[in-house]
Amino acid sequence: MRSRLAVSTKTILLGIDSPAGSHLLLNNRRQHQICVSCWYRLLGHRRCLLSTKPSISFNKKSSAFKPYKISDQVNHVRLSSRGLATVHEGSSWGPLEEYDERVHSRRLRDDEHQRTIVEHLQDLHDMLREYKPVQVVHPSLASLQPTRRSFLGSIFHRPGKKTSTPVIPDNLPKGLYMYGDVGSGKTMLMDLFYETLPPNFISKTRIHFHNFMQDVHKRLHKMKMEHGNDFDAVPFITADIAETASVLCFDEFQCTDVADAMILRRLLESLMSHGVVLVTTSNRHPDDLYKNGIQRASFIPCINLLKTRLRVLNLDSTTDYRKLPRPPSGVYHHPLDKAAVSHANKWFQFLGDFKNDPPHPAHHTVWGRDITVPLASSKAAKFTFDELIGRATGAADYLELMRSYDAFIVTDVPGMTIRQRDWARRFITFIDAVYESRAKIVLTTAVPLSQLFMSKDEIDATLDQMSQTTKEKGSQAGADEKNAAQAVHDHSDVDDTMRLMMDDLGMSMAMLKSSNLFSGDEEAFAFARALSRLTEMGSQEWVERGLGLEHKGGIQEMQGWQRVRSRWREDSL
Repeated sequence: MRSRLAVSTKTILLGIDSPAGSHLLLNNRRQHQICVSCWYRLLGHRRCLLSTKPSISFNKKSSAFKPYKISDQVNHVRLSSRGLATVHEGSSWGPLEEYDERVHSRRLRDDEHQRTIVEHLQDLHDMLREYKPVQVVHPSLASLQPTRRSFLGSIFHRPGKKTSTPVIPDNLPKGLYMYGDVGSGKTMLMDLFYETLPPNFISKTRIHFHNFMQDVHKRLHKMKMEHGNDFDAVPFITADIAETASVLCFDEFQCTDVADAMILRRLLESLMSHGVVLVTTSNRHPDDLYKNGIQRASFIPCINLLKTRLRVLNLDSTTDYRKLPRPPSGVYHHPLDKAAVSHANKWFQFLGDFKNDPPHPAHHTVWGRDITVPLASSKAAKFTFDELIGRATGAADYLELMRSYDAFIVTDVPGMTIRQRDWARRFITFIDAVYESRAKIVLTTAVPLSQLFMSKDEIDATLDQMSQTTKEKGSQAGADEKNAAQAVHDHSDVDDTMRLMMDDLGMSMAMLKSSNLFSGDEEAFAFARALSRLTEMGSQEWVERGLGLEHKGGIQEMQGWQRVRSRWREDSL
């Protein structure tokens, strides 16, 4: 059968005085289908009348069309995997509508977990429609040359402060990192997203990650041959790439080569600083990239960047005893964008029981005082930060909530600097209660967890102060202090250093105790412990424990954990 081209008659008027008139058909979705060969003849036929004149971009090498913009009336054209190119009205057609169409035409089977993934794609699509990338600014060649020093300067030179990392725009939408085993639908989902990108994105690129890195290394080699081995070519190359792709989609993201590992962090961060939105598929979770590789410690900052700046989605379907798929993302989300709302709602629906206990307000009494839960469903409670922490609540209130609920969804959590210490202390008390009762916690935050209790400027000042204190103490400095100081030296980026602190309570304590932002060791310990506990409660093991997931034993696993937790809670609370 010849491939056919579906064209909406609402947007294009064709003069049927052409050889293609005999091939005009009407399908059940009220769209005309025309043979592709006849479409070519229509475009070239002198007597063919078009209400708008499309300019088609044809790639001779790949024999495929590139998406093009016709006018305000026709905003998007795409070629599907079956050879169909559809012209849609407006810019509202997104991944979710395309998925629904493929399900309707029985090209795909409707799958609840897969639909959840597509909804994440739709969230990003909606944000991209309103996104305006920053203007790409090329660095000068002179600024990328190494600083020359005299002979004496090279002998007595002391390493100064490390070069500051590129500044990523605040309005940059959070990209996606989709990972899963072979057959999980990675290619189909990337097709779905790329083919339905909003029409305001004219410059976009989709490429296999291995081919992309080969091209990058070729460019690096060429630049160094021209300007010397010490020339910093990465910023120049990423500016060139950013000019040709505001959205960059990678297939099969992986890192197996030490040369890739050493430059990948700077490469991706520099692309983001130019406003490039990254979307990628992979077979591995970011934590498993470059596993057991040479100098893997130097690759950890890249992993942290991926987890912080991209939304990590697990494509492998995992269902519980109710046959409900586990949300594909982690329990923490930032920033407070449009995707944050769907993040909180999906987790609330999964942790609650909307079918048997629809969301409703609930009331509890503590020492004669009423505690109102804005939304509750079964053993899950949902609050905004202001509803939970903004009002006068204390440890007794939180303990009562722990007796009634197993999971808590808290939205709109702000960054709390030294000026919001009361909020921070109250929130830390709540975190301690959740941790000690072994409950689940889901957060949508304005800033990364590493900056939740201290602003980036406060963290930066504290790190400098800690390095100076450790240097003054010399051999008298403790092991944790030395490790923390070494972490500051090895990682110039604040987020990387704080993530290491969150993973190591001793290092975090050493840093916070050296800060003058806290009133004493006890307060510093409370903040350090909260960061460490948030890290643990965000782990896959903590989140999935007691959910009754099928691969862990289903309802028997859930009931067994409930008995253990109930006995433990009676002893501790």
